[in-house]
Amino acid sequence: MATVNMDRLLHACVTQDASDIHLTVGRQPVFRIHGSLRSLETKVLEPDDTVALMKSITPERNQQELAETGTTDFGFAFGDMARFRVSVFRQKGNMTVVLRLIPTKIMGLDEIGLPKICAALCRRPRGMFLVTGPTGSGKTTTLAAMVNYINENLDRHIVTIEEPIEYYHNHKKSIINQREVGLDVPSFSEALRRVLRQDPDVILVGELRDLETIEAAVRAAETGHLVFSTLHTTSASGTITRIIDVFPPNQQEQIRTQLSTNLIAVLAQALCPLATGKGRVAAYEFMVVTPAISNLIRENKAYRIDSSIQTGKKLGMQLLDDHLWQLYDVGKITAEEMLDKARQPGALQDKAKAKAAGSFRGRGKGGEGDELGGAVLKT
Repeated sequence: MATVNMDRLLHACVTQDASDIHLTVGRQPVFRIHGSLRSLETKVLEPDDTVALMKSITPERNQQELAETGTTDFGFAFGDMARFRVSVFRQKGNMTVVLRLIPTKIMGLDEIGLPKICAALCRRPRGMFLVTGPTGSGKTTTLAAMVNYINENLDRHIVTIEEPIEYYHNHKKSIINQREVGLDVPSFSEALRRVLRQDPDVILVGELRDLETIEAAVRAAETGHLVFSTLHTTSASGTITRIIDVFPPNQQEQIRTQLSTNLIAVLAQALCPLATGKGRVAAYEFMVVTPAISNLIRENKAYRIDSSIQTGKKLGMQLLDDHLWQLYDVGKITAEEMLDKARQPGALQDKAKAKAAGSFRGRGKGGEGDELGGAVLKT
């Protein structure tokens, strides 16, 4: 019976355009739809229900990990309809399951609304491209789009290291090999240590989560590979600071020098519900590492990066708050959403008040941000 119920839940998740399913004791199953939580009209889940639902989809290997550590993560395919990323964990002694729907269709760079220069950056032979943002901001979707662009247009050997694998890629013009941490390799750092012997051109690292992984990823970029990865930072300058702060003080000057020569771009993103309540839109902060920004990184002047981004509009650079304002100004998102996601909400609030009072002239930045997105994402 549990399998039937889980199948129904998965089917409903796909057909109702939900992004997540939450199964926890004492609550009905809950879907996240367009960013909001909605309870289903079913029975309240009891401890036996969540255990049975968990067992219906969790591989034996992960059930073993769950018994030993109290949590496990994995991905699985729901027939041909979709893939799900699953996190199972204990709370108050009970089982909880959270499933994230991974769309089977990989979106194009234009569909996501990425800056046009991203395609040119994907053609670079070496360097590090970081996609950052909080959990659930669409980083995986953005990376999948960039890897797919390379796969379709260039002859490269692409190796991805993920935990778990989310989007499945087929070989196209490139060869693509996807390694899952915990299944194909024990850790990110171990996979990175081995990857340079596998003749890769492009390496995707699911997350830069510790010093060893960051060191290995930077070394891979330094030795002539194009490296993509993610961090949970909310701005380009904050990303630089976060990476440097991971290192002990006596290594920070060295990593600043390495970043200044190997980092090619940082794309920080936030996912905002549309003002209509249906669908979501991505807001971006985008930094391309120019010689001027490279010098700021090397000289430990990350606090001046924002002003360099503002003067780099011809390269598609922009600050997150500027893009949030553009989305609000054309009515795509509400003022509340703009302020929730803003880095400096006070300044945007003043701007919004001035606009409401009729004293703010002009629309956004004269339309300069149009090419940077506003594409609606279904997640």
